[in-house]
Formats: sequence, C-alpha cells, structure tokens
Amino acid sequence: MPTLSRKGAQMPPSPIRKLVPYAEDAKRRGIKVYHLNIGQPDIETPAGARAAVKNNQETIFEYTHSAGIESYRRKLAEYYCRIGIELSTDEILVTEGGSEALFMALTVCLNPGEEVLVPEPYYANYNGFAMEAGVTIKPIQSTIDTDFALPPIADFEKHITPWTRAILLCNPNNPTGYLYSKEELETLAEIVKKHDLFLICDEVYREFCYDGLEFHSTLNLKGIEQNVIVADSVSKRYSMCGVRLGALVTRNKEVYNACMNMAQARLSPPLLAQIAAEAAIDTPQEYFDNVISEYISRRDCIVEALNKIDGVYCPKPKGSFYTIVKLPIDNCDRFAQWLLEEFSYNGQTVMLAPATGFYVTPDAGLDEVRVAYVIKKEDLLAAAKCIEEALKIYPGRKNK
Repeated sequence: MPTLSRKGAQMPPSPIRKLVPYAEDAKRRGIKVYHLNIGQPDIETPAGARAAVKNNQETIFEYTHSAGIESYRRKLAEYYCRIGIELSTDEILVTEGGSEALFMALTVCLNPGEEVLVPEPYYANYNGFAMEAGVTIKPIQSTIDTDFALPPIADFEKHITPWTRAILLCNPNNPTGYLYSKEELETLAEIVKKHDLFLICDEVYREFCYDGLEFHSTLNLKGIEQNVIVADSVSKRYSMCGVRLGALVTRNKEVYNACMNMAQARLSPPLLAQIAAEAAIDTPQEYFDNVISEYISRRDCIVEALNKIDGVYCPKPKGSFYTIVKLPIDNCDRFAQWLLEEFSYNGQTVMLAPATGFYVTPDAGLDEVRVAYVIKKEDLLAAAKCIEEALKIYPGRKNK
C-alpha cells in the first residue's frame, strides 16, 4: 500500500472538530450537548443576502473573474471606506473564505522553511495553513495572567532569525477574545518596519468590539503600507459561515499579483456566495447593533457564570465571541473527552475546545479551554452549570 506524503501524514487535526465523534455518540445515547466548541453563530443571516440568492435570475452559473465579481469588489471598497480604510478594487481579491486568503498570504510571502511569528494561543487552523505552505510557525507566548495582551516586543525580537519573514496576528483575537489597541499595533509596526517583515492580519472579527472600544485595522498603520496583508471573511460578520467567502486585501502589488496567479489556478470564487455577500453589504446598521448587543449580553452571562465556579478564571473578552477559560483540571483534552464520554448532568453535557490545540509550546494550555458564546443565554447558563457539576466529580481535578 502506498504511503502518504510527509505533509499528508503530519497534517494536524482540528482541536475544534476532533471531538465530534464523541459528541455524536453522546447524542445517540440521548444526551443533550451544548456546543461551546465552535464559532458557529445562531444569529440569522441577513434577509437581504438570503433573498438575493433565492431571487437570483441567472440561467447559467458561470465562472466569475478570478479576483471576484467587479460589482462585489466595488461594494467591498465602499464598505472599507465606511470604516475608514481607503482601498481600490484592484487591492481586493475575493477568496474562498478567509482561510484561502491566509494560505495565499503565507504561500506568496514565505519560502518553504521560513518562519512566521504568531502570538499564541492562536487560531488552530493556522497550523494547517502553515504546513500546506511549507512554513514554520514560531510562537510568541501570551498568557492568561495579562488576559492575553500582546507579548512584549523584546519577546518578538529574540525570536527573529535570518529565516523570519512575517508576523501573523488575529485582531480581535480568536481564541482569546483580546482586542489589540492602537498602541499595541503601532508597537508591532515598529518591529515590522525595522526588520522589513510582512504583517499578515486576520481581521474577520472587526465588527465584534465591546465596551466602547474601537477596532484599529493594520491597513491604517503608517509607514508599513507595503508590508500589510489582511485576511477578511463574511462568515461571522453576516453569520454566513457556510458560504465560504472571504477576501485578501493588500496595497502591495507584487503580493496581490502573486495571489492573483494562485486565484487563477483555482479559477474563481463561488458565484452564489458572492451574490449573497454583495447583497449583505447593504444590511442596515440596526442588524449589527442588535447582534453586538446580543453578544455583549451573552458574554457577560457566561463570564459571570464561569467565574462563580470554584477554581475557574474566565477573562472578560473585548472582542470576537470567544474566551479562553482556566480550569482546575489536569488535562483539557482528557477533560473535554470525559465530558462527552462519561459525564452528564440532568441528561446534558458540554462540548469544549481544548486549548492545547491553540498552542504549539509543549504543555501550554493544559488547564485551559476555549469557549464560544454563540448560543442563547439560557443554554450558556445550562452549559456553565454542567461544567460546575462536572468539576465536582472529574477524576483529574486539581486542588481538591
């Protein structure tokens, strides 16, 4: 029997999805599972986007331009202008989700074997994108003690080698919910400029900022305009995860043209997804106001409930809809599987994302899990109660 390639054999599983078989088994046993493991909002997709697909009159579903439908790119440029980012349509490349944008950026900006610095914990799928591109992630560790603030610049400096080519950042952050300030981003820009690095920023959660705090895009950082590549997505902004549509945004023409060559090789982004996304840009502000209000309410609900549990610490995230939670447990992978295989409370249990999958530093995040507060408040409270009861009897609980 032929063997897999090294990439095929080493491709990491998703820490977010690897426990799905255990959750399915629990459901087959009649257990209700509260899904805190994945960022799939229960918010309705805007009506205008749904109607655009339903009422579409195209008689042939044709290929589109490899960069995306021109009318959609024009509306995207208008959207960015409204949020203070001046772009032309030839600086926007429509992609098959934000994931393709990140993969393209890593592929065209780094040679195989070169390194990208990433504050950890970080979105677990970066590992897969990096492996596909043949590049190496070098983690710069942030900690729950500072609620995952940007690590000191000295930590970045000491990890820079002749093979370092880029820094990758997610803002607002998945999995921590941390919102990087303008001052933190400007500090990061200094090191990018000093070492002439690429700054690849995943900004798909930019709409989700709380407590009166403002989002600052890396596209507006001065002096590094040619260094910045942004990955964007409609998945969370419009609760359209299943359409798989994103964008790569850069003012660097060499980067754009190289990504365009990759885009031509995969022909075009999906037609119906672009039709839905173009219509979604006209979604009224009231929709977003209601969504943000709902997420703030959910955040406050789950953070308060978790912090009331003995031995648990949950930071109060300022963005996205995730938080990393510290638990009094020996091993988060073991705990998450145990919840699904062996535990239930009143016929209910919880599916969590073990935080070890968001770190590459050995033994980091062993007592942490990621929580996505994307379900209704009564379910969040029920999930928190399950966690509280589970910790009372979990065999690997620490500090009994």
